[in-house]
Amino acid sequence: MNRTRLVFSGSGGQGVITAAIILAEAAVIHEGMNATQSQSYGAAARGGATRSDIILSDAEINFPVVTQPNILVCLTQEAYTTFAPIIRPGGTLLTDSRFVTTTRKVDARQIELPIYEQVLEKIGKPIVFNISVLGALLGLVPLVKDESLLAVVKDRVPKDFVAMNTEAFRLGLEMGRGYRNGN
Repeated sequence: MNRTRLVFSGSGGQGVITAAIILAEAAVIHEGMNATQSQSYGAAARGGATRSDIILSDAEINFPVVTQPNILVCLTQEAYTTFAPIIRPGGTLLTDSRFVTTTRKVDARQIELPIYEQVLEKIGKPIVFNISVLGALLGLVPLVKDESLLAVVKDRVPKDFVAMNTEAFRLGLEMGRGYRNGN
């Protein structure tokens, strides 16, 4: 049985929940997998802490909450401080170097990438940061096919923003693959 447990965490307004929904939909609609996606918000939606649990599996999923993720994405220092201790030993912890300073020793592969910085430099619009994070994640751990994820982006994003989101995804994908291949 193939099962991956993920937690995406950050603050309201970063697109954490949207990114999680896009990944889960790509797995279900385009890859024929089973997936669950649940979320929780801090007291203030914009700027408050957010967390989304995703489970991707080729078998039935009986319980949708993730207690020990294989993959943890932290986009704020608060998210990192709160959730780093729950990562499954040997898992993957992805952070953005602008927003998170990794300080803990966790039994996981800690990957810090300058995703936000690259989005600002190459695209100029921080609104696509979450899609670039998804790209980086898939570059590191190919959970679904690139085309599957981009098909969902195309369905969910206003037509005028599809090209910018595609560019953001490819930018993140390059960073993730570059890291995975040692570049």
